[in-house]
Amino acid sequence: MSAAADPAAELVIWSQAGPKVAAAVHEAVPGVRVVDIGHAPGPDELAGPAARVVFAVPRRDLPKAEIQALEVPWAEGIEWVQTMSAGVDEYPRALLAGRLATCLRGVQSPAIAEFVLATMLAAVKDLPRTWEPGVDGSRISLGHLSGRTLGLVGFGSIAQEVARKALAFDMTVIATRRTATPSEVDGVTIVGLDEVLARADHLVLAAPSTADSHRLIDAAALAKVKPGVHLVNVARGSLVDQDALLVALDDGRVGRASLDVTDPEPLPVEHPLSQHANVYVSPHVSWSAPDILDRALAMFVDNLRRYLAGEPLEGIVDTAAGY
Repeated sequence: MSAAADPAAELVIWSQAGPKVAAAVHEAVPGVRVVDIGHAPGPDELAGPAARVVFAVPRRDLPKAEIQALEVPWAEGIEWVQTMSAGVDEYPRALLAGRLATCLRGVQSPAIAEFVLATMLAAVKDLPRTWEPGVDGSRISLGHLSGRTLGLVGFGSIAQEVARKALAFDMTVIATRRTATPSEVDGVTIVGLDEVLARADHLVLAAPSTADSHRLIDAAALAKVKPGVHLVNVARGSLVDQDALLVALDDGRVGRASLDVTDPEPLPVEHPLSQHANVYVSPHVSWSAPDILDRALAMFVDNLRRYLAGEPLEGIVDTAAGY
């Protein structure tokens, strides 16, 4: 029975995101009970009325394939899953399949877009080398973003926010996406993947992790890139064939790689990409911002009100497509 069909029934939410969730929910929607649980809750955590909603956080403590294959017997009565992320590939498939699932689509986009612009500026301004003590300024020649081409692989909310910021730097912005839907951002041209690869000075990966995008940037794709391209990955490490990327870095087809995501995560310090002079690896933090939890809770609370009223939710996930 849905919440809208039985408004008198107490709604119980299981949350994996800490005590702040309960405070936000109780303030906005009195009468809803929030119970903190872990990834594999035990009998004590599940005691009392069963939940119909779970506020779930991604798992990164196991290999992704193992996480996706996990069973979740505790979630049998769950109707709606709200994820604490935009991507849904770091959750058990059994938690999402056959249920209403929503993600934080758009919530993390401003922070990630700023991070992407930071990597692009670092590339053209030769950072951090420009800041090194005693560096010979006569040997440094800095570039700029103006007039350069940004190529976006994927054109969801993150890429659209990157595009808006890049256009402010007078960049040419082209993007490729799974469908032929026209661009939602004025000034962005939707083209095929091959054209993005051939024209981009900065190639930004912002597509979801699906079977279709697995190793999308492989040796064949890297053979088509504009020589010296700067590759930025804020999507998932699975989009890139890292062995092929190393070859492309060594032969100069890729001039620089800024990787906020890798496969595996974290990337071992002895991994060749970690040791490469032209690779800058960050520990999957592009989404981070001081208000990110507040923004996430605001979306969850808004969706909770919609759920209780029987209205359509925001950020609905197509669990079959994987995003």
